Amino acid sequence: MERANETLVREFVFLGFSSLARMQLLLFIVFLLLYLFTLGTNAIIISTIVLDRALHNPMYFFLAVLSCSETCYTFVIVPKMLVDLLAQKKTISFLGCAIQMFTFLFLGCSHSFLLAAMGYDRYMAICNPLRYTVLMGHGLCVGLVAAACACGFIVAQIITSLIFHLPFHSSNQLHHFFCDISPVLKLASHHSLFSQLVIFMLGMFVLVIPLLLIMISYIHIISAILKISTSAGRYKTFSTCASHLIVVTVHYGCASFIYLRPKSNYSSSQDILISVSHTILTPLFNPMIYSLRNKEFKSAIRRVVRQVSYPVK
Repeated sequence: MERANETLVREFVFLGFSSLARMQLLLFIVFLLLYLFTLGTNAIIISTIVLDRALHNPMYFFLAVLSCSETCYTFVIVPKMLVDLLAQKKTISFLGCAIQMFTFLFLGCSHSFLLAAMGYDRYMAICNPLRYTVLMGHGLCVGLVAAACACGFIVAQIITSLIFHLPFHSSNQLHHFFCDISPVLKLASHHSLFSQLVIFMLGMFVLVIPLLLIMISYIHIISAILKISTSAGRYKTFSTCASHLIVVTVHYGCASFIYLRPKSNYSSSQDILISVSHTILTPLFNPMIYSLRNKEFKSAIRRVVRQVSYPVK
C-alpha cells in the first residue's frame, strides 16, 4: 500500500544555475560564443586533416577522431544547457536523462581510451621511427579507435542500466545542468552497495587503466629521448608529445576529481564548476593546444586556405 502511494519520477528539473538567476542571460551569451568557437575550431581541424594529404598519417588521424569526439560530447550537453538558461522550466524527461547520460558516458569513456591510443602512437613514432608507418598502419589505427569505442559503449551501457533501474520516487530536483552520475544517484530512493561498487570500479577502469598505459608509453619515450645526443634533438622530439601531455593532464585531472573522489566529499557546486570546465573549456582549448603549438598543422591550414581560395582548374 505504501509503495502504491509513491509517485514515480517522470522528469527531472535542473537546478545547476538556479543560484545565478540574474546572470543567466550573460552566461547564455558567454557559453554560446564559446560553444560556437569550439565547433568552428574543431571543424577547421577535421577539414584540414581531411583535405591536406601531408596530414594523412596516424597522429593526425587520431587528432581528427579526437576533435570529432569532443564535438559530439559538447553537442550532447551544451545545447540543452543553453536552452535551459533561457527557459523558465528547466526539465528533462526520465528517458531523455538516461539517453543523455549514456551518450556522454560513451563519448567520455571512449575519449580516455583514445588518449591511451594516441600515447601508444607517440611511443611508436619516437621509439620505432624507421618502422613507424608500417607498424601503425591504417588497419591498426582504425582497430584502436574501434576498441576505444567498444570499451566506452560497454561501460556506458552498464552504468546507465544500473542507475536507471534504481527506484526514483522522491525528489526530481537535479542539482546540476546535465544528467551526471552522482547528482542522479543522489535522487534514487535507495541503491545497493553493489551498484555503487560496480560504478566506482568501472570509473577506475576507465580512468586508471588508460592512464597507466599512457605512463608506460611515456617511460619508454623519455628513455628514448634521453639517448638523443643533442639538446635541440631532445627538445624537438619531446615537443611532438607536449600537446598530448597537456590534454591528458587536463582530461584526467577533471575526470578524476569528479568521479573518483569519496562520496563524503561530494559538492554539487564544485562539480558544476569542474563540469563546466570539462564540457565547455576543455573541448575549446584542446584543438587550440594541438594546432597553435604545431607548425606543421599551421602550414597545412595555409595550404588548405590557398587550395580553397584558388582552386586549380
